[in-house]
Amino acid sequence: MADNILDKIISKKKARLSELKKKVSVESMLEKINENNFFINFKEKIQKNIINNKISLIAEIKKASPSAGIIINDYDPVNLANKYFENKATCLSVLTEEDFFYGDLIHLYKIKKKINLPILCKDFFIDPFQIPLAKSYGADAILIVLSAVTKNVAHKLYEDALKLNMSVIVEVHTKEEAKNSINFDKALIGINNRNLKTLEIDINTTYDIHDILVNHNSPLISESGIKTKEDLLEIERKTKIKTFLIGESLLKNLDKNSIFSVL
Repeated sequence: MADNILDKIISKKKARLSELKKKVSVESMLEKINENNFFINFKEKIQKNIINNKISLIAEIKKASPSAGIIINDYDPVNLANKYFENKATCLSVLTEEDFFYGDLIHLYKIKKKINLPILCKDFFIDPFQIPLAKSYGADAILIVLSAVTKNVAHKLYEDALKLNMSVIVEVHTKEEAKNSINFDKALIGINNRNLKTLEIDINTTYDIHDILVNHNSPLISESGIKTKEDLLEIERKTKIKTFLIGESLLKNLDKNSIFSVL
C-alpha cells in the first residue's frame, strides 16, 4: 500500500477503534441516542436553502490539519461554533479525528448542547461501529470518504446511517469515485478539491467532476481550497453548486470574513 497521509490516518483510526470496542458497547450507544433529544435534519436544512435559492455554508471547526499544522492554538470549539452561529452559518462540520486533526467527539457533544445548528461529524468512517458512536455524541450527519473504504463498507456505513435517521455526505475526489457515488441516491455528494493522499488542492476538481453529478438527487457540496467570497461565487456561477464546506480560510480570519456576506 502506498505510503500516503490517508493510509496513516486510517491505520491510526483502526487501532483506536479496536481499543474503543473493548470499552463501549453498541447497546450503550443506542441507549445514549434514545436519551438525547437534539437531532436536527442536516440535509433538509441545505435542501430548503436550495429551494429558496440561498447559499449554504458548512463551517468547519478544527484545531489542526495535516496540511496546515496547528491552525488555532487557543482552541475553544464551542466559542468557534457560537461565532459561526452568529454569522449565520447553515451547518457545522466538527473534526473529531484525534491524531492528525486533534479532534474529539466530546467537542461535538459540547457544541451540540449549546448551539442550535445541524452538525456533521467530520472523521474517517471505516467501521459501522462509528455510526451509532457519532450519533450518541450528537452528530446529525456523517462523512464517507470513498477513497478510504471498500465499496461494501461504504454501502454498509451509508445504510446504517440512514437507519439512524442521519444525513450522509459521500466524499469524492476523482471522476471514478463520482460515478460510484451516484449509487448513494439519498446522500449529499461532497467534491473534495483536496487530494487526501498528497494533500494538494485544485479547485478545478469541482469543475471536472460536476458534470458527472449534475443530475444527482441530493445537493452537491464543494469542499476545500475556497479562500474568498469571490472563489465561492465563481464556483456557484460555473456549476450552480450552492453548498460549500469551508474551514481554514474561515478559522484564520473569523471576525471580518467576507465569505459570511453571501449568506
